[in-house]
Amino acid sequence: MKYAIIIPDGASDEPLAELGGKTPLEAAYTPNMDRIAMEGRQGTARTVPEGFESGSDVATMCLLGYDPAVYHTGRAPLEAAARNIPLSATDWVFRCNLVTVIGGIMKDHSAGGITNAEAKELIDALSQSLQLPGYEFHLGVSYRNLMVYRGSLDFDVKTKAPHEIPEESAEKWLPTGKGGEVLRDIIARSFKLFEHHRVNEARRQSGLNPATNVWLWGQGHAPSLPKFVDRFGIEKAAMITGVDLLRGLANLLGWDVLEVEGMTSFHDTNYIGQGIATAAALDDYDLVFSHIEAPDEASHQADWKTKVEAIEHIDKHVVGPVLEKIRAFPEWRIMVLPDHPTNIATRKHGYAPTPFCMAGTRVRSVDHKPYNERNAAASGVQIGRGHELMEYFLRGGNL
Repeated sequence: MKYAIIIPDGASDEPLAELGGKTPLEAAYTPNMDRIAMEGRQGTARTVPEGFESGSDVATMCLLGYDPAVYHTGRAPLEAAARNIPLSATDWVFRCNLVTVIGGIMKDHSAGGITNAEAKELIDALSQSLQLPGYEFHLGVSYRNLMVYRGSLDFDVKTKAPHEIPEESAEKWLPTGKGGEVLRDIIARSFKLFEHHRVNEARRQSGLNPATNVWLWGQGHAPSLPKFVDRFGIEKAAMITGVDLLRGLANLLGWDVLEVEGMTSFHDTNYIGQGIATAAALDDYDLVFSHIEAPDEASHQADWKTKVEAIEHIDKHVVGPVLEKIRAFPEWRIMVLPDHPTNIATRKHGYAPTPFCMAGTRVRSVDHKPYNERNAAASGVQIGRGHELMEYFLRGGNL
């Protein structure tokens, strides 16, 4: 049996006036996703359990078959696992975003999609300037970096993801609680250091958002997850993604991580290359998980046109080739779903159940309707505990 799971991150949404009352998923031309839904079935799964903030860390862990209430220790530790950063049981890891705050307002959680090279200059400068014993800065992808603390301070802080506070007061959401003063000081010092840094001067001259400061959040200790093969019996699995968070989860599950040249988190990603790589990986792996971040980033920028385009590119260049390839195997199943909604209107992650569609061997067709949020919600297939979705899929739509 061959399995393929394709994640158009944040693709589900709410109806938009700009799209005539349709969601981006409804407005997009998605013949391949529609074929999966109509030949197989669609439904919804609640991938963000009650009590958790909506984010890819919680939602992806959930749809991979792991209950966040049991296994989730924070977002940053998952990304540390992607970079093979060694952690002791007492070490703390924080996400260290490069963000744009203007007039005290959080304008951009990604500093305009800052490049890796620009991010490296700024993070290196901050690390050298601070000279704080026990604190380490680790480069990631674009705006996504990490700060590791190895010391005796036991943090008990409340933080907020910057993509959840667009157009809100940044000061209102600064870290609070035990150890919060240290984090606030690092953020404040980054403001002063970055203000006239040559990277930001060049970005302003080019009309791009500057990286005004770092933003610390998503803290936690190293997680411990049972291997995927031990839970589900599938020995060879691979992850394809441009995001460290997903790479970290793959490492923890015992999966291989496959790289694709030109793969990014934005709409400039190599959709064609990712589709070719995902289809080819099915020859060597029993399960291939392919994640595309672009719809989520477009949502955070309130860019509905790019979001629709991203969904259409995923359908044409990733879902299409993978569906064609997997159908050539004697037994196969494919599933497409966002990890969570990301709503254009708010520029934030949503909490609605995520729509999924699946087809393949022994997946009985339920109804013949195109894939979208409304049809999935009306299908009668509703999985209230999202971590049960993986078993449902692997069993061909049976629990």
